[in-house]
Amino acid sequence: MQNNINKNEMDDLRKRLARVPSLVWDVISENDKNSVFELAEQYKLFLDHAKTERAAVSNILDKAIKNGFKNIKDTAGSHKFYKIHRNKCIALAVIGKKPLMSGINIIAAHIDSPRLDIKQNPLYEEVDLAFLKTHYYGGIRKYHWLARPLAIHGKIIKKDGSPIDIQIGETENDPVFTVADLLPHLARKLQEDKKLSEVFEGEKLNVLIGSMPINKDKADDRFKLNILKYLNEKYGIVEEDFTSAEIEIVPAGKARDIGLDRSLIGAYGQDDRICAFAALESILALSETEKTAVAFFFDKEEIGSEGNTGAKSRFLEEFIAELIDATGTKDTGNALRKTLMNSVAISADVNGALDPDYQDVHEKRNAARLGYGVCITKFTGSGGKSGSSDASAEYVGMIRRIFNENNVVWQTGELGKVDQGGGGTIAKFLAVYGMEIIDCGTAILSMHSPFEISSKADLFMTYKAYKAFFEADRNEKLYL
Repeated sequence: MQNNINKNEMDDLRKRLARVPSLVWDVISENDKNSVFELAEQYKLFLDHAKTERAAVSNILDKAIKNGFKNIKDTAGSHKFYKIHRNKCIALAVIGKKPLMSGINIIAAHIDSPRLDIKQNPLYEEVDLAFLKTHYYGGIRKYHWLARPLAIHGKIIKKDGSPIDIQIGETENDPVFTVADLLPHLARKLQEDKKLSEVFEGEKLNVLIGSMPINKDKADDRFKLNILKYLNEKYGIVEEDFTSAEIEIVPAGKARDIGLDRSLIGAYGQDDRICAFAALESILALSETEKTAVAFFFDKEEIGSEGNTGAKSRFLEEFIAELIDATGTKDTGNALRKTLMNSVAISADVNGALDPDYQDVHEKRNAARLGYGVCITKFTGSGGKSGSSDASAEYVGMIRRIFNENNVVWQTGELGKVDQGGGGTIAKFLAVYGMEIIDCGTAILSMHSPFEISSKADLFMTYKAYKAFFEADRNEKLYL
């Protein structure tokens, strides 16, 4: 083998044989660059109005109806359907030309995010201040939630069964709330010598909600009563109504551009609403397809996809079964099983971007980077791929071809070094049906924080990747 080659030959070899990741900004046209920023503006609005899973469902539904989607219960004269599940999940489908049993193209994202949930008996007073007790939801860094403006979002079911929606802290004239922090002057003995996991206690994430008493009498509960009086006058609720309430504490404020060049987005809830938004926009852009395209938006991923609104529920099966009925397929008893077994899917979830200040927890050759396009994650899990759905070489090859043929800028990534940590997605819960599935989404900095960071270029490529996947009609045989 000849090793003595000149520079031109080396450059040619590098171009033909080596993989060099592409920065999106280096390869897109000026026209596409305009599209990047236009899509980002729509995304920021979505983030502002979809801070909870219920609000996300409501926004997805509004967009779907405006784009001609019909309730699956009303199948007459339509090929675009939606189904809502307990107001916390939603699915959209565009029926393709081919029979469903030949397989469908599925993209599944989640619309819940880490937060603080109000307990069922939350309201109390201490040293003449009124507070709400919370129980954190999902994987949070507890110190992130201290000394920052917070908003209240939620639904309360009153004792007569009537619902009340609450949102306080998002408009300019609204009050906000906060969890108080300990001043550094008094923290040395109490905090500074402890492990980080021990310094901040979940039971002390109590939300400050007021400080004015109802009157001058020295009653033990006059601060709490003043809050109850306000809530009763404003919303008609009593203290017992907290028992049948889902009230979430989230960061107050809107999504913002980051950087003088406005190339990044900072906001709460981008894990995983950036993928949910890209999946939504990509299925709304479809008119006709060869294969049926379905987008699922699940709840409860951040706590293991448990419960009747997570990916472990039967919602996926129920919606696909209804699509089979809607297309007039005669159910032989195997239609649902065959449809799912022959389907291909993307678990649309984010990956952690390489952090310049904490590069030692990443394996840089296999870490995702901001600005380098949508991230393909072959496997997740932790340690020895525990809890992972590991995509096959055949399926990764198919995804790669779809993206390359549609000029999608993509990269690959793992969530940290081996044995450093890890995480899971909903992929394994769809994989049990035998369908092909892979994790594919946007890389995020400061993931699971109240102010996550994404690249507008990566958002655009995520949308472009999902749309190409929905439109794909792959006929190649993946296996012998």
